[in-house]
Parts: sequence; C-alpha cells; structure tokens
Amino acid sequence: MAKERSIPSHLGLYVYGGAAIFLGLLGLASGDFATTWQNVGPNVPLRVPLAYLTAIIELAGGIALLVPRTARAGALTLTIVYSVFTLIWVPKAFVNLGNYDPIGNVFEEFALVAAGLVLCAIFSPAGSSIARRRSFFVLLFGICPISFGIVHIIDMPGLLGWIPGWLPPTRMFWAYATTMGFFGAAVAILTGIMAPLAARLLIAEIVIFELVIWIPNLSRGPNNHFNWAGNAICIALAGAAWVVSDSISAAAKPKPIRAESLAEVSIPA
Repeated sequence: MAKERSIPSHLGLYVYGGAAIFLGLLGLASGDFATTWQNVGPNVPLRVPLAYLTAIIELAGGIALLVPRTARAGALTLTIVYSVFTLIWVPKAFVNLGNYDPIGNVFEEFALVAAGLVLCAIFSPAGSSIARRRSFFVLLFGICPISFGIVHIIDMPGLLGWIPGWLPPTRMFWAYATTMGFFGAAVAILTGIMAPLAARLLIAEIVIFELVIWIPNLSRGPNNHFNWAGNAICIALAGAAWVVSDSISAAAKPKPIRAESLAEVSIPA
C-alpha cells in the first residue's frame, strides 16, 4: 500500500480480513454457508463441496489481505466472493418486491463488496483507474446504511425482540436510535458532511450489536450454526464500515506541504 494512500488506522483492514478468516473457518468446521446471509439453497448441486470451496477461498483471501505482498489479491478475492453472494440475493429481491427482507440482504452483502472495492483501490497503484475511484466506492457503501434503517422500520416488532430488555431506558428508544443512526451515517457519508465522525459512529453501532446481541446469543446457543454465522457477518460488516471510515479519514486529512512547493513561493519585498 503506497505511503501517500495509507490509512491512518489499519484496524479496519484487520477486522475485515479477520472476519473473512472467521467465515472460512466456520465453513470448514460446519460444511455449510453462513446460513441466511450466504443464501445458497439446499437443492443446489454439489452444495457441500461448494461450501467447503467457499470456506477455503474466504480463509485464503482473509490471510492474503493481512500480508502486505498479497493484500491486493486478497482484497480482490474477497470482493469477488461477496459479489457472488450479493448476486444470489438479487433475483429473490425482484421476485419478492413486496417483502423488503431480500432487498435488505442484498445491501448487507453489497456493503462487504463496497468495502472490498475500497481496499482494492487503496492497494492499487497511485493514479490507476481503480485508485481514482476510491471515493466512488465509499459512496457505494454509503447507500447501504439507508437499507439497514429501512429494515429496522419495516421489521420494528422483530427488532424490538432482538433488543435486550435490560438496556435502559427502553427497547423502543434503542430501536429508534439505531434506525436514525443508520440514516444519519448514510447522509453524512453521501454528502461528506461530518463523514469521518459519522463513519466512526456507524462502526460503534455495529460493534454494539455484536457485543450486546450476537455474542450473548452465541453463549446461549453455541451449537446453533445461525448464531456463529450471525457473529461472523456482524464482524464482517463492522470491518467493512471500519475500512470505509479509515478511507474517509485519510481523504479528510490535510496533505503536508512539500518543501519544493514552499521554495517556489515568492516572498514580496
């Protein structure tokens, strides 16, 4: 990754890559996809071998992303894998236009694709066509929180059931707060207004989901593959938001003035 395009924090890279490794290990251990997120039907030919193959690719892609010499290949590999799962949801979204859930799943997977494209741009040579499109890939990610907020509104009763009752002040408060948080993050990322702060808050919101909902669910049902898959996908989404946030912060950081440029400035007598 070129120095002038390096992100100030590499945590997003590590979380995004670590989530891919998690998904890969989960697939190898279970011989299955990430259930409803990687929605490969039971009647698909060679489903189990495909699940193992996908797991190996995710594992390899995640490891490659964390190694400087292979990071670009790892980012491209994961982008392609997540694109496949996004496309799997697209026909189901069009068939069930009255049901927003498939559309919501399209954008959950597409968020991982957009973050992968951001990484591909970061690791591409400066001035290349893909590197110049990094800001566009950030905008693509910015569309996804809109869908997350819409899902919350449409499935408000289901959302209330997910929120722990011990959280003060009320479940309804957190339902509205998280919904507005998604919409606010989308507006900020798409307009550039307070985008670095909004992107960081989006990370915090997804991480809170992981800590408050998915980890407790896993502790209560460690033998449930759905809980393992939900944790893996939630971490992947947090990593995607983190990658985008790091990219936004890097773009917003003032560029240092080179000494050669200062020498060219004439000082009036």
